[in-house]
Amino acid sequence: MVKVLGINGSPRKYGNTVKLLLVALKTAEKLGAETELIHLYDYDIKPCEGCLCDEQTACGYPCAIEDDMKILYDKVLKANALIIATPIYWFNMSSVVKAFIDRLTAFENMIFIDGKSWVEGKVAGVIVCGNDSGCIQVIANLYATLVSMGFAIPPWALAYFNKKGDVLEDENTLLDAANVGRAVVLAAKALKSLYKKWYDAELIEYVREIKPLVAKVSEEARLTQIARREKLLKSIREKLALSK
Repeated sequence: MVKVLGINGSPRKYGNTVKLLLVALKTAEKLGAETELIHLYDYDIKPCEGCLCDEQTACGYPCAIEDDMKILYDKVLKANALIIATPIYWFNMSSVVKAFIDRLTAFENMIFIDGKSWVEGKVAGVIVCGNDSGCIQVIANLYATLVSMGFAIPPWALAYFNKKGDVLEDENTLLDAANVGRAVVLAAKALKSLYKKWYDAELIEYVREIKPLVAKVSEEARLTQIARREKLLKSIREKLALSK
């Protein structure tokens, strides 16, 4: 059984953000997944204290901050996939989603404690909604962050609505949301059998081994290109001088 956790980052439990998230979760259920909807505004989520900036291994699970993230951490650990849905607040995600994402660092930073991010191998999808512009910017931000934590993001795992009105009247967007649910379930099922370990901290020894080779190849390329680049720069300087 695949479990999908729907994360609603909107204070409105009746708005377009939740509607799209529900479409995704219902589609996930259609494919046999167990789902749970979480409204982040129902929880006390304090800002991240950035403990790892003082000491790398100070950040980990369980997080030292006393709040409701302890409940959410357990839900994330039990889930195979997350679908994060957020409204757009000034070209970005809502503050509660940002706090939630920041606090997931306690899982990612386990790389430095037991050699593995605790969310590595889980799947993620993103839904963004709002009257303000910035849908793709928010999705790109979340994509980059989630991938950096170890989440896998499959094709079509995004949906967005950047208009006024009821999203239930826009069947194309509803179809996109449905495919977010479908994509994360298919990916989660596949990764359960295929996943081993993506990020290998032990590769640092190999990196140290190949550094001299990379430096040698880079220097050879620099020597080959430097004359042409200097000629190009000289030409640009001459043109600038003539234009004065």
